Amino acid sequence: MRPVDLHRAAAHWLTRDLLALPVHAMPEGVAAEDLTWTLGVAPGGGLSVHAPAPPVELTLALADGALPHPVAETFPHLAACHPLHLTGQDAAGAEELLTGQVVLLGRDVDGELAVATSLQVAGVLDDLYADRATRRSYGPTWTSDEDGTRTPTVTVWAPTAQHVDLLLWDSVPGPDRDRAWAPPGEPAVVAMTRGDDGCWTVTGTPEWADRCYLLELLHVIPRTGRRQKVRSTDPWSVGLTIDSTHSVLVDLQDPAWAPEVWRSAPVPTAIRAVDQTIYELHVRDFSRDDEEVPEQLRGTYLGFGPDGAGRRHLAALAEAGLTTVHLLPVFDLTSVEEDPALRDAPDRDELRWLSDQDPAGTRQQVLVARTADRDAFNWGYDPWHFMAPEGSYTTSAGEAHGGRRVAQCRTMVGDLHRLGLRVVLDQVYNHTTDSGLHRASVLDRIVPGYYHRLDRDGWVATSTCCQGLATEHAMGQRLMVDGCVLWARHYRVDGFRFDLMGHHSRANLEAVRAALDELTPERDGVDGRAVHLYGEGWNFGEVAGNARFYQATQGQLSGTGVGTFNDRLRDAVRGHVHDDDPRSGRGLGTGGASPHDTDLLQVGLAGGLAGVRFLSQESGQPVTGAGVAYGSAPAGYATSPEEVVNYVDAHDNETLWDTLLLKLPQETPMAERVRRNTLALATVTLSQGISFWHAGTEVLRSKSLDRNSFDSGDWFNHLDYSLRDNGFGRGLPPEPDNGRRWPVLAPLLGDPALRPSTQDMRLARDCALDLLRIRRDLPLLRLGSSGRVLDKVSFPVSGTEHGRPDVVVMLVDDTAGEQVDPLLSGVLVVLNLSSGPVRQHVPWLAPERWRLCDVQRDGADPVVRGTTWDAQAGSVEVPALTAAVLVRPRG
Repeated sequence: MRPVDLHRAAAHWLTRDLLALPVHAMPEGVAAEDLTWTLGVAPGGGLSVHAPAPPVELTLALADGALPHPVAETFPHLAACHPLHLTGQDAAGAEELLTGQVVLLGRDVDGELAVATSLQVAGVLDDLYADRATRRSYGPTWTSDEDGTRTPTVTVWAPTAQHVDLLLWDSVPGPDRDRAWAPPGEPAVVAMTRGDDGCWTVTGTPEWADRCYLLELLHVIPRTGRRQKVRSTDPWSVGLTIDSTHSVLVDLQDPAWAPEVWRSAPVPTAIRAVDQTIYELHVRDFSRDDEEVPEQLRGTYLGFGPDGAGRRHLAALAEAGLTTVHLLPVFDLTSVEEDPALRDAPDRDELRWLSDQDPAGTRQQVLVARTADRDAFNWGYDPWHFMAPEGSYTTSAGEAHGGRRVAQCRTMVGDLHRLGLRVVLDQVYNHTTDSGLHRASVLDRIVPGYYHRLDRDGWVATSTCCQGLATEHAMGQRLMVDGCVLWARHYRVDGFRFDLMGHHSRANLEAVRAALDELTPERDGVDGRAVHLYGEGWNFGEVAGNARFYQATQGQLSGTGVGTFNDRLRDAVRGHVHDDDPRSGRGLGTGGASPHDTDLLQVGLAGGLAGVRFLSQESGQPVTGAGVAYGSAPAGYATSPEEVVNYVDAHDNETLWDTLLLKLPQETPMAERVRRNTLALATVTLSQGISFWHAGTEVLRSKSLDRNSFDSGDWFNHLDYSLRDNGFGRGLPPEPDNGRRWPVLAPLLGDPALRPSTQDMRLARDCALDLLRIRRDLPLLRLGSSGRVLDKVSFPVSGTEHGRPDVVVMLVDDTAGEQVDPLLSGVLVVLNLSSGPVRQHVPWLAPERWRLCDVQRDGADPVVRGTTWDAQAGSVEVPALTAAVLVRPRG
């Protein structure tokens, strides 16, 4: 590491008068007090990287000790740094200094440079501007005069820019909605005015409506010191041209962009978080392969409206008790070409022929990989503009323009609301695709070096997979809050799932919650208090262990109402998901019988509560949820069941069906595999907490054993609601993420006995529908509060002489505490995870009257109807691989 290198930004400017010098920025063997420190300033940039000679140097005073206490609390990862102070007079000019190139210089007694580094400036920008800047509205905002005429104002926060213009194009597209359109000619240059909050604004005229615009900023680029003009779309864009080349001045209150189905469909009734049953779905997957949907609408926002196999399937799920559809990203993203004329894809007939000839062949993935960068599929975790819908899901290139894509996205929301389904959007505020001055790096083009989380040398941290966003910075949080409020208010969505939520702070989630709670039906058309929040509370990367802030991770969201995905129950049921050998690490649903997994499952069934108490099946000793280990973490971490999202399948990793194929012996009968699929779903659906399914799990969906299908094209992400093809045997999955496993995968893919029939898929679907009906009809499975769960939920045979690791018995006793169900005094869930029938003694329940619940008595599964209760003996007989739900009527 070179101590004299302006390409690095190893020091920090934190407040108006305070800089922080980390020890690692110093030459080895040199102490901070041995050097004289100055802040080098070059208003026009141009400093030499390795021999900087700034025209202005401001004296810095080295203070004793580490950073002062309040600053150290705000920046805990910098607490041990040396503090350097500007004089009061110099600090007073900080705003102007930051529009030029600023560097930290340290000279020895001979005046020679020993340290020269650029500065990380997010801290001081927040110190100078956050209080005022966070009270402004950004992007295009509209005001009405007395006759209702609407006029736009554009506002952008760019405190380090030396000048900002708005570039405005005069044209708007004609009536042709099929072809792509871009504004012709040169734009008018409209000067923007800077305010003392770092914002630049300009108010237009009503004629600006639906016109295209860009921002042109004059920057001194940090580190390089180049002074240059940079053009950018608006990071707060609500409308875009195709492929996001320009922002569009869309008025989201314009009736032209409010389709009838969206206006008229009633917003689903507010429910408690634990009443949710969530279905995770990709927009393109839903209708792409549905031959009953008109071809032009397949894979689009409008594919949710026609009466195809997919819509009928969703309607059946909704009737049975599904409450919510969670959509993978629909914000504007970088990874899919929006113009169909410029896309490419492998020939589907050739892929079918290859798979008929060799379902374990390698040629299929070669063809898919050739067009992966130009095809129409990606999961979409590649944010570009957070507040505008993605254009590739529109029905044509022309419909991807401006308010047209807004209208089509709203139509999708309306079509789902018509089914009574709530809509949750996947939000990805933890990273962007690009940083720096790359085309898709809209944030860095506006405020270079501010919005991304930087490592100790000033490079963008990438533990999130990509360019990590720093929502701990005030305007990063503002972006996150504004985006959520906009989607709730202007699209009427009902919830948000946050990708890698542990890279956000608890304060971020509390700010989102508070802003949503301010939305009212009278003023905003929605009740923001009814919007649910959940996300991935994983703890890793440069922020792990609250290194930079108090994270939004599992166990740290008590009282917020924000849910986190429960990997404990997932692993207990399906087994390890990250082993090099996918056959290893079996869970209770995939042929394992570990008593520790039994304890993990029981904690999950009780809503993941830290305080739940039972006898451990592993040790026979009393334990709490927090006392059951999950690696080095507690299995139970929640203080309320709404803080836990139970799942066994999601878009990440192999599908549940593929996991069953991998972990069970190859000769396992198809009937057993189908029962295990239903049993695994039962552990989620019959649990306290929030129930979450991945689309297609209920119909045995396979991705041809692909463990990471984010860019595996339409071919490997097949989803067939007509129940003819579950997606298995489409060739070996793409080599980059699966190649090492090919020797294990090939024999399975080549085995025709592992391909389920339509009858198998139909039975799995119908049994899954019954699970939804049970959860819907039995409020004792949705108690909703920790007090009720702790009062009523127990595991009466666990850790006793009657317990066994492959049978879980959960009692929900409504005679304890306040009454929940006026008709039933109890529910008994028996999960027989073994391959044979069991006679399970629960002697404490003799001689009570229990019977199989109505749904299972009259339901799709003939096997579960063999469940019997012996009141005198206090025992229940349950068939193999069966989730039986018994009820105790009152009276």
